[in-house]
Amino acid sequence: MKNVRELAVDALLSIEKNQSYSNLLLNHYLDQHKVQKKDAGLFTEIVYGTVQRRMTIDYYLAPFIAKQKKLQDWVKILLNISLYQMLYLDRIPERAVIFEAVEIAKKRGHKGVASVVNGVLRSIQRNGVRSLDDITDEIEKISIATSHPKWLVEKWVEQYGLEQTTLMCEQNLKPPFQTARVNTHKATVEEVMEMLIDEGYNVVKGEVSPYAIVLKQGNLAYSKVYEKGLLTIQDESSMLVAPSLGVEIGQTVYDCCAAPGGKTTHIGELLKGTGKVFATDLHEHKVKLIVSQATRLGLTNIEAKAYDSRKVQDIFEHESFDKVLVDAPCSGFGVIRRKPDLKYAKSAKDIEQLATIQKNILTHVAPLVKKGGTLVYSTCTIDKEENMEVVSEFLKEHPHFSLDAEFRNLIPEVAHKYVENGMLQILPHYFNSDGFFIARLKRQV
Repeated sequence: MKNVRELAVDALLSIEKNQSYSNLLLNHYLDQHKVQKKDAGLFTEIVYGTVQRRMTIDYYLAPFIAKQKKLQDWVKILLNISLYQMLYLDRIPERAVIFEAVEIAKKRGHKGVASVVNGVLRSIQRNGVRSLDDITDEIEKISIATSHPKWLVEKWVEQYGLEQTTLMCEQNLKPPFQTARVNTHKATVEEVMEMLIDEGYNVVKGEVSPYAIVLKQGNLAYSKVYEKGLLTIQDESSMLVAPSLGVEIGQTVYDCCAAPGGKTTHIGELLKGTGKVFATDLHEHKVKLIVSQATRLGLTNIEAKAYDSRKVQDIFEHESFDKVLVDAPCSGFGVIRRKPDLKYAKSAKDIEQLATIQKNILTHVAPLVKKGGTLVYSTCTIDKEENMEVVSEFLKEHPHFSLDAEFRNLIPEVAHKYVENGMLQILPHYFNSDGFFIARLKRQV
């Protein structure tokens, strides 16, 4: 049976070769290999941490492997996870890290490979790693120090400036707390917090959303409170989207691109069992997730269907909905803390293509909004090309829509200072939450 570090090498190989997403792959490995609870934390830490800091580790490792013939992929990954533990995990002695790495190298390769691994790691132990201060170019320094591709750092510096970009990139290296939204259709935040504390969870109120509970350690998805349908696991920034619609009792709402249903169910809760939420998503298996969550939460006012939101005019008549939510597919650069491999997987061309898809979806769902109704556009990215620029182009082509000044009154006061021209952009370091964008548009009567 493989130990945690051998499994980490396998998992990281799969992420690199198969372009697997780390968050999905981790759960698969934990289940398939029946990793015990006491080891699951270390396995997750090594895999996530090594992906998160890959470019920094490569920078540190490069001088020590420069004279080696081309290393096999698994040997390079073994060195990477070992260096990650030596540099970033205080509780594991360096001698233990090196011993484990050499044993894995012997088992997986041969004595020669083990000798190389031992030599590289002991040399780093003796000499230390080079300083990041040796990098004179500011952009490159942020890129290497925080493991973000240089083109991305350049783009963000253009959009937000050097200081904000540095803060954002540094924040992306920090592990996120788990947050959950209380189903206020069934109980108050205070009541749910008491139940969780009785179950032994260490929870506090959120700082941004009035519906949020923040967990200090553990997983609320295993709580009895979650099982009873009183909670949904969701980031605080994401919890601002549904209230931005300003739904009123009895209204009809359309949520396109809705899976896995976090915002759909929030809208259902805000309607307090009245009205109707129609939710669509491109993939049938993802629609099942929406149905499953609505059932768990006891929401009967949600109807979900697999459908391409660019063709919805085939099934819904014009001006059918009081409110429409477009939580658009995006680069996901606001959730890098949760999905660290995203920053290496996306390219500038991907962003261009996504912006085109986003505009296309907005154009196709806009006719469904009633006169005087509301269209909310949101993404979990911080890229202006996918956010402000998409909204700006949509408004140019759809003059019967305009940015809604009422938007500010629908979000918590703590976020007001980040609203600009009727649009809210939350960067990850503002509230220690996901980066998120929300724009509320009004259709003229």
